[in-house]
Amino acid sequence: MAASPLSSSSALSKPISKHHSFSLNTPQKVPFPVLPKTLQKPSSFPCNHVLYPQKSQFTTSSKNPISDFFSANKNEDGLVPPFSDDDDDKPREECGVVGIFGDPEASRLCYLALHALQHRGQEGAGIVAVNNNVLQSVTGVGLVSEVFNESKLDQLPGEMAIGHVRYSTAGSSMLKNVQPFVAGYRFGSIGVAHNGNLVNYRALRAMLEDNGSIFNTSSDTEVVLHLIAISKARPFFLRIVEACEKLEGAYSMVFVTEDKLVAVRDPHGFRPLVMGRRSNGAVVFASETCALDLIEATYEREVYPGEVLVVDKKDGVQSVCLMPHPEPKQCIFEHIYFALPNSVVFGRSVYESRHAFGEILATEAPVDCDVVIAVPDSGVVAALGYAAKAGVPFQQGLIRSHYVGRTFIEPSQKIRDFGVKLKLSPVRGVLEGKRVVVVDDSIVRGTTSSKIVRLIKEAGAKEVHMRIASPPIIGSCYYGVDTPSSEELISNRMSVEEIREFIGCDSLAFLPFESLKKMLGSESPNFCYACFSGKYPVMPREVKVKRVGDFLDDGLNGPMDSIDGGWIHGPRDLNIGKEIDPLYQKSNI
Repeated sequence: MAASPLSSSSALSKPISKHHSFSLNTPQKVPFPVLPKTLQKPSSFPCNHVLYPQKSQFTTSSKNPISDFFSANKNEDGLVPPFSDDDDDKPREECGVVGIFGDPEASRLCYLALHALQHRGQEGAGIVAVNNNVLQSVTGVGLVSEVFNESKLDQLPGEMAIGHVRYSTAGSSMLKNVQPFVAGYRFGSIGVAHNGNLVNYRALRAMLEDNGSIFNTSSDTEVVLHLIAISKARPFFLRIVEACEKLEGAYSMVFVTEDKLVAVRDPHGFRPLVMGRRSNGAVVFASETCALDLIEATYEREVYPGEVLVVDKKDGVQSVCLMPHPEPKQCIFEHIYFALPNSVVFGRSVYESRHAFGEILATEAPVDCDVVIAVPDSGVVAALGYAAKAGVPFQQGLIRSHYVGRTFIEPSQKIRDFGVKLKLSPVRGVLEGKRVVVVDDSIVRGTTSSKIVRLIKEAGAKEVHMRIASPPIIGSCYYGVDTPSSEELISNRMSVEEIREFIGCDSLAFLPFESLKKMLGSESPNFCYACFSGKYPVMPREVKVKRVGDFLDDGLNGPMDSIDGGWIHGPRDLNIGKEIDPLYQKSNI
C-alpha cells in the first residue's frame, strides 16, 4: 500500500588478518594507442582520451540491480550467531574504496583514508601496496584500527596502494571475501577494490566456470579479475575496458598493477567515486571527499560515469571513455543517509542537502512543538534545518553511545528495547513535559522507530511527532545497497496512518517525494529514486532479494548451492516473456 506523506492522531572480535605477496612479471611498456572506434568518445559523452588536467563536462546514465537472499540466518558453519544488533534498522552502504598513486607513504595515507570511510563498512578492511614489482596484501576482519597497526603498515611499503572497507555479517568465514583481492595471471598480477553490485554476476560466473575458471570466493568482484585474465586486449587498461563492457550493475572500482593505478565508474554512476591530488602531486581516488580532507588532498572532480582513469609515471592521468550513457542515475540515499555530512557527493554538499530536507519538512508538515531533537547521528543535520525553519530550539534529546559493537551480551533478565537502549539514552531534562519533534533520516522496517518513540515517552515527553527526512521506502534496492526484501519494508505494507499507529507517535510525516525532486531542481533526473517509486532504471535479469540479517551481496558467504538457492528468478529468466516485477517474490514463482 503506498504511503501518503503525513499522518497524525486525533488525540493525542578480534580481527583476523592475512598477508599475501604476489610477484609481478615486468610487462613490456606499451604506449597508449589511439582508441578503437568502439572506445572513442560518443558525441553525448565528452570524455577525453587525453592527459589530465584537460577536464570534461558531460552527462551520465542509468542501469544496475541486485540484492541477495539466504533462507537461514546462520553462518557458514550452520551456527546461529550470538545476539546481534537487530536495532540498527537502516539500509547499509556496502563498502568504500581508496586508491593512491605517487606518495612514498601510500599505504599509511590509504589507512587514514579508510578511517574516514569507516562509516561505509565496519566488518572488514584491507590494503594492497606495490613495491619493487610486488603486490603486498594485508586484509582482516574488523575495524580499520583493529586490522592495521604499525607493524602491518611496515609490511606495505611503496608509492602506490589501494584500500577497501566493507560491511557484511560477522564471522571468520567472511575473511576470504575481504577486499582488495589480488590475483596473478599470465601478464603479471592485479589488485582490485570494488564498491557496488554486479547484477549479471551469476551468469558471468557460470560462463567462466564452464570455461574452466576456478573461484576462491563467493564475491561478485572476483568475476572482474577472471574477465581481465581471459581478455586478449592490449595494453592493460583495454583489458579492464573489455571486462567492464561485460558487466551490468553498479561498480566504482580501483585497480593496481606493478606500475599503474586505474579507477573505473559504471556508465550509470550509481556509486560515488572522486579524484583529488596532494600537494606533492600524488593522485588520490576515494568514495567520498571526506577521505581526501583527512589526508590533505584537494578535491578536483568526480570520476565520471563510464570513465576509466589510468595513472602511471610516464603519462600522468589519462581519461578513457568506457561507453556512452544517456542519463545519470546517482543514488539519492548517499545524500539522505550514507555519506558523511562534510562530504561533497555527486557535486552537491551532503550537509546542505540534509539541511534543506529538514526545512521542507518544517514547511510542509508543521506541528506545534516545544523542542526539536534528532535521532543521532544521521538525523542531526535535517533536524537543524527543521528547527531553523520552524523557529523552535534544537536540543540533544537523545545521546548516542559510540562504543557499542554489533554483538553484545544481554543479561538473563530480559531488558525491553535492549539494543536501542544500549545505543541511545534520552535526556529527561530536554524531553520531560515537552511536545517533541523527532527527526530521523528514514524508516525501513519501523521496529527501531517504535522503540525510540517509547523511549522518549518513558522519559516524560508530552507528545512525540516523528518527521522523516526521506520519502517512504517502498522498494528494495538492486543497485548496491543492503536493504530488506520489499515485504519487510513497512511503507510498502502500510499507509502513513498505519505506520504512525504501529510506532506509537502522535503524528508522522515523510519528506514528500515531489518536494524532494523540486529541491534538486535541474539535477533531479540524474538521481535514482527506485526505493521510493518502485520504478527501476533497469530491471534486473537476475533478481536476488535479501531478508534482514542476511549476507551482503559484494561478499557472499556460504556454499554456492546456498547462493543459487537464494536466487529469485524474474519472469524473463523463466521465459515467460513478461515485464519483470521489481517486487517479484519467491512465492509468486
